[in-house]
Amino acid sequence: MRDDPSLRGYLPRRDPAFHVPAASAATGGVALRAAADTTAGSPDVLDAYRVTKEPYYRPVADEVGLYEAAYSARMPMMLKGPTGCGKTRFVEYMTWKLGKPLITVACNEDMTASDLVGRFLLDASGTRWQDGPLTMAARFGAICYLDEVVEARQDTTVVIHSLTDARRILPLEKKGEIVEAHPDFQVVISYNPGYQSLMKDLKQSTKQRFGALDFNYPEHEVEAEIVVHESGVALDAAKKLVHIAEHARNLKGHGLDEGISTRMLIYAGSLISRGVAPLAACRVALVRPITDDPDMRDALDSAVTTYF
Repeated sequence: MRDDPSLRGYLPRRDPAFHVPAASAATGGVALRAAADTTAGSPDVLDAYRVTKEPYYRPVADEVGLYEAAYSARMPMMLKGPTGCGKTRFVEYMTWKLGKPLITVACNEDMTASDLVGRFLLDASGTRWQDGPLTMAARFGAICYLDEVVEARQDTTVVIHSLTDARRILPLEKKGEIVEAHPDFQVVISYNPGYQSLMKDLKQSTKQRFGALDFNYPEHEVEAEIVVHESGVALDAAKKLVHIAEHARNLKGHGLDEGISTRMLIYAGSLISRGVAPLAACRVALVRPITDDPDMRDALDSAVTTYF
């Protein structure tokens, strides 16, 4: 399975330095980097969403070229893979490479269509309309990234349908406006297929509007290289951490809901590179976060002591 070139990616920790600092805003559970009344203005409103520093991303197969081709056709894209394997970092890298703004929405079950599209607000001057992140991206030409899209209700995500087919429009029913998508606009969604269920999955009418890339944890040597680069830990220690992760991933479905991710390895490596004893670093960053079962903890602790 790990030799399958269609499986690719990783997710090192997110670095806020990749983005221009902006005042954060929370609108109904939607995570944004900036908030503004975007019914008037220019594409300059997207400057706060530009990735200004190249994110470190280690291509594994042909995912970069495939995404570039998909973007040239403005094909909506779906990134599928386990937690911490590289989906979000890949999107950040590609938006930097393409020179496009990135508006990220952290999806959740309380998110409504208004949180994506926009709403009327009251202030000292009266009532005004504020675009939501999806409308802002469509209006001015950003890549809109819906992270963990299956966490949102299906009646919320259906709002993207008109933007992800040949119409490329977004009706603002409350405002009586139809937004025609900017030529640079694209929708990207991500989710973890391992968490799918009958109650938490995408409709076929949504899935079939997207192209898809499968992500998984990298091969051993590549993953160790990533851990070294992102955490500063020595290569020998990084390889040991990857061995521990591979052991834990084999236990998925046999006591663990999810294996140890590359992100967690970077956390452990960061602690070790700062002088924390390897056994303590692994307990804190690898074992304790993923299970509370005493027997499973003992099994993972034994794996750690095997390598350290």
